[in-house]
This record gives sequence, C-alpha cells and structure tokens, in this order.
Amino acid sequence: MSDSTFSENETPQGVELPAETRFGDHLADHPVPPADLIEHLPVYLEALLFVAPGEVNPTQLAAALDLPLSEIERGLDELIALYIAEPAGRGLRLQRFRGRVQLTTVPQASGYIERFLGLESSSRLSRAALETLAIILYRQPVTRPQIDAVRGVNSDGVVRSLLLKGLIQEIGRADAPGRPILYSATAECLQYFGLSSLSDLPPLNLDEIENGE
Repeated sequence: MSDSTFSENETPQGVELPAETRFGDHLADHPVPPADLIEHLPVYLEALLFVAPGEVNPTQLAAALDLPLSEIERGLDELIALYIAEPAGRGLRLQRFRGRVQLTTVPQASGYIERFLGLESSSRLSRAALETLAIILYRQPVTRPQIDAVRGVNSDGVVRSLLLKGLIQEIGRADAPGRPILYSATAECLQYFGLSSLSDLPPLNLDEIENGE
C-alpha cells in the first residue's frame, strides 16, 4: 500500500496547487522587487491603510515599505487622484488630517453604512451640535467662551456631548485668563461631514456672521 502522507513542503505528483497558493508561497520567500513596489505603490499603500486600525503617520508607511518618505507622499497623492478619478466606482477615499492619513468611505454611502451597522438612531446631531461643530471646524483651536460668543448661548452641554461622541478633542489650554481649554475637530468629525481634509471646507467668514452681516 503506497504512503499517501506528504510533508508540508511536498506536492503530490500530478497535482497542481491553486494559483493563489503558488503566488502566496512566492511572496513569502521572495519580497516584492523594489521596482515593482514603486511602480504599483498606490496599491500597496491602499493595502496597508486598509488593515490599519486607524490613522497612521506617513513615516510608519515609509518604514513598513522601506521607502523614502518622499516616495510615500507621491504614492498617497496618486492614491488620492485615483479615488477622485473614479468617484462613482470606488467606495473609499483617502483622508488627511493633522499630518496623518487613513481610508474612509465616501459620503454617499453613509446612510447605508449607518443602517448596516445599526447606527441610524445614534448618529444624528442636533442643530446646536452642528452649529458648535461648524464653529470648531472653522476656528480651531477654539475655547468654549469663544464658541459661546459666536452662538450667543452657553455651549457647555453641547461641547461635552461632542467630546463623548469623539467628534472634538481637547488639545491644550489657551494663554488667556483662566487658561480655558482649547478644542479642535477630530478625524471622526471630518468623516461625519464627508470631508477628506480641512481644505474641503467651503469658504466662510465667521466675522460677518458674528456682526449679523
């Protein structure tokens, strides 16, 4: 009786391994050639960002791929261009915020994503919260008294709620009497409004709003 047991490195005679297996084995033994890595850099950056738990610094990507930071920045720009060139065919976009990057979903899909994740009942913001977020987005870093001055009402409760939702964050204290806390938006805030970066914000003159113009 012939022995039908094979070691993990052997393949039965006449049996061809699936292409996926052969390709995976090849990659395990032979890293991607540098020329191929650079030529298809957006593909590899997208893969790293897809498995990242959140925002990452481009220097982390450079270290993982063993490439200069300048090459990583070029690859990220190419990835952004790819998403922009195919807005109807891609469900992802690249978000840049405070020197860090991450993959996010397109705003058009937000309603379906909320339904899929069961977030519809908890993701809606009040008008007061939206007003406060808008002020923080345009004026950050900003203190609560400055927010109150624009809104004309006390914003303490709204600010606490936004902090709990992870849409704003404390980033320090102002050099002013009482050393009030400074607030800024978070990457989650940009995602909520479907923004890839702060540069996507439409122009707005808050001084005109404060003066009633």
